[in-house]
Amino acid sequence: MFENKTEAQAKEEILDLVKEYCETFHKKKEYTEGDRIPYASRVYDSAEMCNLVDSALEFWLTSGRYTEEFEKKLAKYLGVKFCSLVNSGSSANLNAFMALTSPLLGERRIKRGDEIITVAAGFPTTVTPAIQYGAVPVFVDVTIPQYNIDVTKLEDAVSDKTKAVMIAHTLGNPFDLSAVKAFCEKHNLWLVEDNCDALGSAYTIDGQVKFTGTIGDIGTSSFYPPHHMTMGEGGAVYTNNPTLNRAIRSFRDWGRDCVCPSGRDNLCGHRFDRKYGELPLGYDHKYVYSHFGYNLKATDLQAAIGCAQLDKFPSFVERRKHNFARLKAALSGLEDKYILPVACEHSDPSWFGFMLTCKEGVDRCKVVPYIESKGIQTRMLFAGNLVKHPCFDEMRASGEGFRVVGSLENTDRIMRDTFWIGVYPGMTDEMIDYMAKTVRAAVQEDGRENG
Repeated sequence: MFENKTEAQAKEEILDLVKEYCETFHKKKEYTEGDRIPYASRVYDSAEMCNLVDSALEFWLTSGRYTEEFEKKLAKYLGVKFCSLVNSGSSANLNAFMALTSPLLGERRIKRGDEIITVAAGFPTTVTPAIQYGAVPVFVDVTIPQYNIDVTKLEDAVSDKTKAVMIAHTLGNPFDLSAVKAFCEKHNLWLVEDNCDALGSAYTIDGQVKFTGTIGDIGTSSFYPPHHMTMGEGGAVYTNNPTLNRAIRSFRDWGRDCVCPSGRDNLCGHRFDRKYGELPLGYDHKYVYSHFGYNLKATDLQAAIGCAQLDKFPSFVERRKHNFARLKAALSGLEDKYILPVACEHSDPSWFGFMLTCKEGVDRCKVVPYIESKGIQTRMLFAGNLVKHPCFDEMRASGEGFRVVGSLENTDRIMRDTFWIGVYPGMTDEMIDYMAKTVRAAVQEDGRENG
């Protein structure tokens, strides 16, 4: 088939066939009322598939040229200096937290026993790295209907052991960055923005509009299929701080001291002429380890998909905003049944989902099964109240390993009464309207049963 053809010609022919295959067999069918509506789904076309196959044909497999391209493109989009691709959003949070334990940070480094202010109403891997390292999460309540940290509780949470605040922007809705940033500056604390559910969200601070994830010291993203964009599995860690970037790269790449990318040696020109620790002079710098690190790299196959997704990403954000606004307008008048979500002041969210909290007299245990029975996928706000989960059993029993500030009243209410539905960019107006109709019918059905 490829006789008398160059490699470039053969590749071009293969990619033309891939494009035709995708457009023939991966074309999304038109929505018909009653079809299953997932809370999230991949939105892609032949560009992603061709990039994926192009990378596969190179067979480099680990991080390579597509990884470098993706890191540069995402950094440019966000307006940050440094971006590191990793293999998941959870790894991004691990990488971000561990960077704050680096000896490079001197007295500001996090040590075992130090405290990290966070929330329990969220996803566990925002908190997991601190617990696994031996730091102490300090849980603060959240507000409803923003579903983000209650900034009035921050001063109650701080102690002489506090070193950082690490919290997520909930379902795309930014937390009060002005208040949290000011609090961190006042107490000389690190701020890590878990941006995994909020890529593309913006916030105005000090008169400037900035993307979430870029206002704190470190931001993280996830590219798991339901998220704002996808590469299957994948994540990113970004910062403007060169020292933090050095630590992030080291922890991602086995903990090594060398900064040479995979497949490239001796960029600094000093691979064999320096002394490190108690190693002999001239020990190979590629095998010098300054941190106890991991291998958190993504593959170039993933990065290739991400590069195509980034080209589409601004349109994804706009569609999320459109879908959210249409759904909220369609649910107006139900304020006596549900608490509808409200954007944080000074923010422009790239919404990940549409949160609904059942009011008194509305039973989530009846509403959600009804909505699901009509083909609409729902989700809880992740852990609800993380400290109620089995993973906290031993710590609850011992009374050690975490602190709770005041009561987690709103967190517990979210655990009992809150759920959400999707607004992903592949949704049509017809899908949004059907969801709104069904959410309305759910409370009517619940009311009939209770009556």
